[in-house]
Amino acid sequence: MNTALDQLSSLANERRLAVFRYLVTLGSGGAPAGDIAVYMNVPANTLSAQLSQLSRAGLITGRREGRSIIYSVNFDAIGGLILFLLEDCCNGRSEVQTRILAAITDVCRDDKDCLDMADAVQMKKVQDE
Repeated sequence: MNTALDQLSSLANERRLAVFRYLVTLGSGGAPAGDIAVYMNVPANTLSAQLSQLSRAGLITGRREGRSIIYSVNFDAIGGLILFLLEDCCNGRSEVQTRILAAITDVCRDDKDCLDMADAVQMKKVQDE
């Protein structure tokens, strides 16, 4: 529960949500912090605080490549958050859950890591039924 609260809290800020959504569009490849700052039109120190919060919540990861830190979405964490949110969804109405999972899969259609996350969420829901 605390993990979900931390993740949702980190997304409850307009700028952090925008950064997160931008990183989702980039898929598993991510982007260097400098490129994110340019895209978001924010100073590097402001972006650093936003990236730190998202990273502490486990929603993004950073990896060093040369002199740059490349930030990307942690699709496993997103899958866990989606599972948490769907756990008690819709009074067990599987047709609603199926529509939600289908929408997630459709959004992920072009990114292997995202599709893997969607498949894992789908498999977990099937196991829980």
